[in-house]
Amino acid sequence: MKIALDVQSLLEEKKTGIGWTVQMMVENMLQAEENDYVLNYFAFRKKNKARNIINRYNNKNTYIQCCAWFPLAIYRRIWRYIPIPYAFLFRHKCDITQFFNFVIPPGARGLKSVYIYDMVFKAYPETMEETTRRYMEQQMTESCNRADLIITISEFSKNEIIKYMNVNPDKIKVVPCGIDHSIYHERIASRVICEIKKKYDLNKEYFLYVGTLEPRKNIKAIIYAYRLLVQRKGDDSPNLVLAGKKGWGYEEIANLVNELQLDKKVIFTGYIEEDDKPALISGAVGFLFPSLYEGFGIPPLEAMACGTPVLVSNEASLPEVVGNAGMKVAHNDYDSMSEFMEKLFFEPGYRHKWSEEGIKQAQLFSWENSAKKLLDVYQAYQKKGKN
Repeated sequence: MKIALDVQSLLEEKKTGIGWTVQMMVENMLQAEENDYVLNYFAFRKKNKARNIINRYNNKNTYIQCCAWFPLAIYRRIWRYIPIPYAFLFRHKCDITQFFNFVIPPGARGLKSVYIYDMVFKAYPETMEETTRRYMEQQMTESCNRADLIITISEFSKNEIIKYMNVNPDKIKVVPCGIDHSIYHERIASRVICEIKKKYDLNKEYFLYVGTLEPRKNIKAIIYAYRLLVQRKGDDSPNLVLAGKKGWGYEEIANLVNELQLDKKVIFTGYIEEDDKPALISGAVGFLFPSLYEGFGIPPLEAMACGTPVLVSNEASLPEVVGNAGMKVAHNDYDSMSEFMEKLFFEPGYRHKWSEEGIKQAQLFSWENSAKKLLDVYQAYQKKGKN
């Protein structure tokens, strides 16, 4: 097969979930040498920097196409009114074109496949700006109509797409995310963990959240639950570390910390470099992720791989991902969250139990398996088209 991959997300400087998903899928798909690949990207500015990034993925079965004369931002604004074919900008012929970030432009070549990760703009519209919500509504509606194949990352998300977008279920295939077990594992050296704690000025035990700081992640619930622990245990309780870039609605989170007089106990680290995450996670007493809505939930999976006990909400895809290896609570059950934190810190046996279960669960997921499953989906669709 000749497969074109839209690799625009590889150029993001500070990657979040989608960016890392694209990187890991592309890296692992390119290992399948029986296929030929075309990597498509726009680079109107910073051409040399973009070329250096994409060239890392160049090998004997890869052809790279760059559209350097037309800005992507303008293309996205005008294609509804002037539908310049994607195949005009990227002319290399292929059997399949895979778009990773929920948008299919007009006029792509071959079988058109798109990743749609979740339906948060439908399920929780109040957790994003109205302009963002309208953009996602418009683009996903068009993409669902243009797509021959929709890839999503959990059975939960598949059901959500069917529910909100009225898509034929046969058009949707589930390819779960994975984790890189060479990076996220329980064998990270104590010396490395100590260095990371020093880098972020973490001189006390801590509970950890990693992700964008935005309302959908339900960080306020973490803060309210943590306050209950501090009220019971005072300075004996570990600190709370909130690690991630500031998202929409961040100010409310920061204000709540101050209102509850937790500013000396709650630490905001800002965006965490990917190289620092495994040690930061491994050093935590527990990993807290009671998100309101996730299409998958990679961070708790990474934490389990590191042997760090995990708490998630029993919402959306999270029970599907953590199975019975993480504590699942209602998104607003502050008492249960607080009790879990307390037992993790003050009862070593309790922490060990969750750690062992999490390591086993994380072994079920890998990017190698994810890439193989996606390529198997392509093969099945090609055979179906020939019959």
